[in-house]
Amino acid sequence: MPDCKLNRETAERIVKLFLAGAGAKRRPELRENMRGTLLTAAVGVACCLLFGGCKKTAGAARAGGFPPVQVIAVEARRQPVTESLSLIGSLAANEMVEIKAETDGTVQEIPFNEGQRVEKGQLLIQLDETKFATALAEAEGNFKLSQANFERAKQLFADKLISQQEYDQAAANFDVNRALLDRRKRELKDARIYASFSGIMGARNFSPGQVIAKNAVLSWLVDLDPIKVELNVPERFLSQVQVGQTLDLKVAAYPTNRFQGKVYFIAPSVDPSTRTTLVKAEIPNPDHRLKPGMFANLDLTVNIRENSIVVPEVALSQLLDGERAVVFVVDTNSTVQPRPVRLGLRLAGQVEVVSGLEAGETVVVEGVQKIGAGAKVKLAPAEAARPYAGS
Repeated sequence: MPDCKLNRETAERIVKLFLAGAGAKRRPELRENMRGTLLTAAVGVACCLLFGGCKKTAGAARAGGFPPVQVIAVEARRQPVTESLSLIGSLAANEMVEIKAETDGTVQEIPFNEGQRVEKGQLLIQLDETKFATALAEAEGNFKLSQANFERAKQLFADKLISQQEYDQAAANFDVNRALLDRRKRELKDARIYASFSGIMGARNFSPGQVIAKNAVLSWLVDLDPIKVELNVPERFLSQVQVGQTLDLKVAAYPTNRFQGKVYFIAPSVDPSTRTTLVKAEIPNPDHRLKPGMFANLDLTVNIRENSIVVPEVALSQLLDGERAVVFVVDTNSTVQPRPVRLGLRLAGQVEVVSGLEAGETVVVEGVQKIGAGAKVKLAPAEAARPYAGS
């Protein structure tokens, strides 16, 4: 029987009402058999209704309230927080030129292979030099003759044996032949094409013995290390971009890899049609995995805070607005209290706390819906909080 005293008259009234509702008036034998049992039950029910009823609840009340609620909690910790700007860009070679001939001619030799690395100054294409050498020899003969005529004309003019016109004609003929000789030397030199910088040769569009035209594209020379990335930064973000900033890059060809580089160029003007500014960065590419023309997703680092306080995002029990929220903090007495905090940067599974919380304070991440201000809690084992420790 419950540990509670109840007026017997009240208990009798409860029993009579129950028996009446159950039709016991029409069955006296049932009324007599159930009377004792119902009387005891009625006393217990009334006791529970009036006083909380059972010894267990009374014992909890005497102990100071409900038993502690088990929750999962973690400590707010300090860590670097990187604020970045997500953009898109395109990769470009560090240096890239089209290999062209500056004169018409016949290909005599191709001393390189497609995809081969060549060094600056290395011979790439040799044209047939026969006609260029012949033209040079002719120019040299004419030059020597004009030079001799000019020397004689100078002496004769000094002795006043020829007119000014004859002297001028000899001088002009000498200058013309000298210029023609320089031109023939350059044409002979143009029969050989050299690498202007070290790099990788592209595909070739010609073969030995082929007659090529002036300015025809024969191949490409590409320098891939470092490689450049070009991006257009919206005007409103220009104040956050500076030379030397770090940049993270991902390309579709290597989805699990990230490449890092630094900004080295910011255009001095804004494109009025797009309201963007051209920005370039250099990325080390020693293995030549990155290729010109690739599409890139970029994260441009605009700010790094080395000692920011972060908590798991699930610790936010209530969002007050875009910058403020409430977390439940566990004190040294295992009591929780709601704490308003100001938020900063949102990270993957985490959120930066700008103010309202100190590093080392414990916040509830699971069980928030079961607690309130001043509630007693019991922390779950450390293993339960491990998934949140690195989130």
